[in-house]
Amino acid sequence: MCLIYIAHRVDPRYRLVVAANRDEYHARPTAPAGWWDGAPDLLAGRDLEAGGTWMGITRSGRFAAITNYRDPARHRADARSRGQLVRGFLESRSPALAWLQAMAGDGAAYNGFSLLVHDGATLAFHSNRGAAPQLVQPGVHGLSNHLLDEPWPKVEEGKLDLLALLSKGAPTPEKLLALLDRRVPAADGSLPDTGVGVERERTLSPRFIQGSVYGTRSSTVILVSTEGGVLFRERSFDARGEARGDQVHSFDIAAPARGAAASP
Repeated sequence: MCLIYIAHRVDPRYRLVVAANRDEYHARPTAPAGWWDGAPDLLAGRDLEAGGTWMGITRSGRFAAITNYRDPARHRADARSRGQLVRGFLESRSPALAWLQAMAGDGAAYNGFSLLVHDGATLAFHSNRGAAPQLVQPGVHGLSNHLLDEPWPKVEEGKLDLLALLSKGAPTPEKLLALLDRRVPAADGSLPDTGVGVERERTLSPRFIQGSVYGTRSSTVILVSTEGGVLFRERSFDARGEARGDQVHSFDIAAPARGAAASP
């Protein structure tokens, strides 16, 4: 992912509300969201080049999503795939914070990332670019290609829009997808400086990035109700920024097996 808005224990109707855009090169092969062969409890899209995923949820209610930390000067061609971190948490049964603390020592093996994980009860965050594993407090949060709640224009404006949406009633998937579909670049004076130059910063500043080579490939909404119902909707886009279909999944979170022990 390159942009994630998440409402954690804000609305009494929902444990989690997630709205996120995945920005990627259009040539990179990708499978749409679905239940994985070989990991049937995991619902996610799939990166067919490296085998991992950018965001997913499990039948037990574990959720994870990752963004790349924009840091071109420190990029390494031999780094491990960051998408494996998402899969690793989803297939674990450890509490969110404990899992992040256990993997933090391997952070140098990856290019820059920021990772959100939720174990069904608690939300936690870690970045290998300056944020130790930490619990995330209830509230509306935003994450782009930096640290959690970094005040980039699309992070701050999107958080306000999500708060306003929640205040007006149930956040329907269509309304959340519309929130993600803002294609207006930020003013030059408010752009961050991540080492890619002003023109590139401007291109990357909208919530929805439209480009023939690189851009928003999909928008995803996840609603997890207080009662444990999950609605997952993914909308895919082509290189012209036109919608090319939705994947929709719904299920109820399964209760943990009695007497099951946590594994790392």
